[in-house]
Amino acid sequence: MLLKTLAVVAAASLVAAPAPTLTIARLQYDGGGDWYANPSSLPNLLQAIAERTTLKVAREEARVTPLDDRLFDYPFIHATGHGTIRFSDAEAARIRAYLIGGGFLHVDDNYGLDASFREAVKKIFPDRELVDVPRSHPIYHIVYEMPDGIPKIHEHDGKPARGLGIFVGDRLVLYYSYESDLGNGWEDPATYNDPPALHEAALRMGVNLFVYAVTSRPDPGAARTASR
Repeated sequence: MLLKTLAVVAAASLVAAPAPTLTIARLQYDGGGDWYANPSSLPNLLQAIAERTTLKVAREEARVTPLDDRLFDYPFIHATGHGTIRFSDAEAARIRAYLIGGGFLHVDDNYGLDASFREAVKKIFPDRELVDVPRSHPIYHIVYEMPDGIPKIHEHDGKPARGLGIFVGDRLVLYYSYESDLGNGWEDPATYNDPPALHEAALRMGVNLFVYAVTSRPDPGAARTASR
């Protein structure tokens, strides 16, 4: 009788377990870079997604490491920082499985991340190159029309903002915002005193990125099983 009762309780707990909340997960990585940069950026972007789309999202970000069991729960992973980003072989393989299985990674160069990220991405996809995402891609049109592509938020080197990506088949799985400082544009307006038009352009690009990630995502279950 006791065993039967325990079985019923265990089954009930499985049924009652809530599904993971739809949100953005910030990637905590090794290497010494400030993965925690731009603290108000993701809450502000999540608020914009909640107010401007029909997606039911949390108002707080999640945080994961590449080897976290929860990695596959999140359709959108965000990484940023000014310093060095580094992945072990196991971490690179896990991120690759996550992306191939339906995940989406947005990496925002917060000025200083570029050189180490380009090395890190070669470990994830040694067989693929970062390419410019064409302005005809849905990432620039899915909710808001962004005919000029990714907006330029801060100047730094004065180079044009570029949206680079890696594709698996026709699906964009990794988007790298370079020379844009997109995450700075998501921050509280008083942080950098950017013009309202720049803050709005950054949020619109972020909404497009998240909606594309969610709506282009196949069932990640197979990749989750294969990665264990």
